[in-house]
Amino acid sequence: MLKIIKKITPLRRAYYRSMIAKGIGGQSDEGQILMRLAKETGAPKTFIEFGFHPIQFNCAALIGSFQGLLIDGNSRQIADARAVLPASIRIEERFLDLNNLDFIRTAFPKLGVLSIDIDGNDYWFLEKLLDIEPSVISIEYNPSFLDRSISTVYDPAFDRTKKHASGWYHGASLAALAKLCGAHGYGLAAVSDGGINAFFTKTGSLDPKAAWKPSVLRGKWSDTTPEQQWDAVKHMPFVQV
Repeated sequence: MLKIIKKITPLRRAYYRSMIAKGIGGQSDEGQILMRLAKETGAPKTFIEFGFHPIQFNCAALIGSFQGLLIDGNSRQIADARAVLPASIRIEERFLDLNNLDFIRTAFPKLGVLSIDIDGNDYWFLEKLLDIEPSVISIEYNPSFLDRSISTVYDPAFDRTKKHASGWYHGASLAALAKLCGAHGYGLAAVSDGGINAFFTKTGSLDPKAAWKPSVLRGKWSDTTPEQQWDAVKHMPFVQV
């Protein structure tokens, strides 16, 4: 029934509104983590998130108390988000690459939260944007890469569904992201209960190797272990970072 509802625009948006009324959020406890870290860091009440779903994104819990900018390249998701989310949230349809990120720099004078979840060039976008110094960084890591310090190779047209049949070749490992953030004065502050989302602040002090978690949903859907997932993609091209 839900599959049918999602194919019909008015019904889909009505469903989304009902889910928003119940409290939208990330895949697990991302919203609670961001609220806590924003308070602990005294973050400006602004956020930018790219790679999002109209009723499931990390910064959803900040809506109402923060100014926000949401960015995605999926036209249907953008139209749905504009229809169901508050008009106070700026929503942009853009397929991002390293050459068109400058508008992010000027979105807010000071940025509280930067959230990246694009299943592709995550590492390279974060590297490009770290100099805007958000108070809190939320970024998806790829648990299938285990504890290796690696990222996928940058591709301006990255599409994980076309890169590998499993969809497991994307983004970067937690170790790689922690190393990148550490070079700019950020430490790991939290990892979401469901795995895959990591959070960095200037006072974060967690050990990435000890804090790493597998993706609960990936393991459930595929009935595989992270080690089996790595075996499936280890022949693909990687950048050691």
